Amino acid sequence: MKSVLHVDPIFAATSAPPPFTVGAVLSETRLDSWLALGLVLAAGLYLYGVYRLRLRGDRWPVIRTVFFLGPGLGGIALVTVSGLHAYDTALLSVHMIQHMVLSMVAPIFLALGAPMTLALRTLPVGPRKRLLAIVHSRVARVYSFPLVAFAIFVVNPFVLYFSDLYRYTLEHAWAHELVHAHFIMTGCVFFWPLLGLDPLPGRWPYPARALLMLLSVPFHTVLGLTIMQSSTLFGGDWYPSLNLGWVDPWQDQVVAGGILWAGGEFVSVTMLAVLVVQWVKQSEREARRVDRELDRQEARDEARDRAADAAPA
Repeated sequence: MKSVLHVDPIFAATSAPPPFTVGAVLSETRLDSWLALGLVLAAGLYLYGVYRLRLRGDRWPVIRTVFFLGPGLGGIALVTVSGLHAYDTALLSVHMIQHMVLSMVAPIFLALGAPMTLALRTLPVGPRKRLLAIVHSRVARVYSFPLVAFAIFVVNPFVLYFSDLYRYTLEHAWAHELVHAHFIMTGCVFFWPLLGLDPLPGRWPYPARALLMLLSVPFHTVLGLTIMQSSTLFGGDWYPSLNLGWVDPWQDQVVAGGILWAGGEFVSVTMLAVLVVQWVKQSEREARRVDRELDRQEARDEARDRAADAAPA
């Protein structure tokens, strides 16, 4: 895990951010990144879809819009567009906050916003058919299969942090931005089939989904504890070479591991509770459907009996 690469001291000094404070985070906010443009575009398309539905008199749950725009897109913006981005290559703890939000928090609320359902209800016939073809394609079926999504979600952090790949992302801005996008995609691939409201092929029943969610908890615990107890610094000599007098890289790494450990368990347990609530609501809907069918069958039987009684002998 320890890299032999060396950081140019001049580069390290010029890229070092000021001490981590609320004021510094606010002052370092940027709106000129490609990710910021993508967030604005996604929010605009979503709101336009809701507007189209209301124009024709259809209803769209407000809570879905709140989930998608608030903790969904807003969560991504909070850790990438805000001043936190100035510290994501200077503090491992900040990077771990980004990791948690981009891969575990924002994708959950994006899924609960049901953007695919909104698109299917508002797109013209041609684009709607193309979207359905993508959703039901072989590639989508493979990646949305829960076991495949689970493997991608679990293995990716270990591949990133226990190889020289993480050091490479620290040295190259484009690779670091790509990791952000990868975190988002990995989280969506995992959580969309488990918690999402959009139509997906091969969705598992709720008991199996809950079991898969439970199985994800130990991996974040193991990864977090491993980072906290590591005898080497992640990224090799990258963090010491920044010469930040206001932070100790070793202590910051312990904090980073704690964030991943505690945050992973909290999100997993919370999402397990959401799954249980969804499961209960589905059971209630199914019970009401069965009751309505029984009522209709009883009404048909009564009508048949009355007709039989009224018929001449």
